[in-house]
Amino acid sequence: MIKDLRHAGSMPVLEQTLAFAGARQRLLAHNIANIDTPDFRPVDLSVQGFRSALAQAVDRRRAAGGGAAGRLVMPTTDEIEPGPNGRVAFKPRTPSQGVLYHDRNNRDVERLMQGLSENALAYRVAGDLWRRENDLLRTAISQRV
Repeated sequence: MIKDLRHAGSMPVLEQTLAFAGARQRLLAHNIANIDTPDFRPVDLSVQGFRSALAQAVDRRRAAGGGAAGRLVMPTTDEIEPGPNGRVAFKPRTPSQGVLYHDRNNRDVERLMQGLSENALAYRVAGDLWRRENDLLRTAISQRV
């Protein structure tokens, strides 16, 4: 029963969002750390691609379970590789935007900082929502009102 509660409602969606935002945060920090490295090409994950894959997974779960319960299985895309245990591996790609500088480094500091801020906010919101859902489950299980 507890396992079923963990896969119900928005919990799986929030877990996937946290995993994506965490992986993207590491990539963005890596890009910023290598901003002056010659021949460095920044890598990133597509936010729109993740949102589309997540929406597809939610639609499949609704069709299979008749609602908001059941396993959330992410589809395989160019950047997403679902594992057998529900974990997702992300495969970043090199974005094409940016200016190629004389040191052959493709960088755009403003976009990197914007992406970092937006991603941190998405992670924080998903984390707060996940914590709230978890607290509701704990309260219900402990039978406290």
